[in-house]
Amino acid sequence: MRPDQRALQTAIILSRWLLAPFLLGLVLSLLLLIYRFFADFYELAKELPTAGWHDLAVGVLNLVDISLVANLVLIVIFSGYENFIQKIEQTARDGLPDGLVDIDFGALKQKLLGSIVVIAAVDALAWYLDLDKYTDTSKLGWALAFPFMLVAALLILAAADRLGRRSDGKPK
Repeated sequence: MRPDQRALQTAIILSRWLLAPFLLGLVLSLLLLIYRFFADFYELAKELPTAGWHDLAVGVLNLVDISLVANLVLIVIFSGYENFIQKIEQTARDGLPDGLVDIDFGALKQKLLGSIVVIAAVDALAWYLDLDKYTDTSKLGWALAFPFMLVAALLILAAADRLGRRSDGKPK
């Protein structure tokens, strides 16, 4: 390989480290989600004596939503690090759930889209429970259609991934 080709290849390979600041930013965003979770929890607990069942259910669904977003961020952090920057050493893997390491792109797409579907469904349920607070109930159709559209996309993606694999389970 010529020196200029080797230099270009080295620069491209080293460019993967440019993702590190983004992943670090996502790690820090988890702190923001923790803050928002406990701020919402505090507000929910403060309003508990006067809140009705629906208000409590919607508040808890909002907490679930924040938790699901945090899970989604963790999936992106671990898969981004392991797929683009470097593999996590075997000794560091001890105690880590299998879902955080060794995620191929097909599984990653399905996990991400699955998480987004659940988040959208929780939002739709929270919106439905607060239906009496909204004057324009026609938006409920869109709030319910969005998760169904994502489920359809997830099913199509899963079928495409299955068709794109060889009999031994590896990509073609």
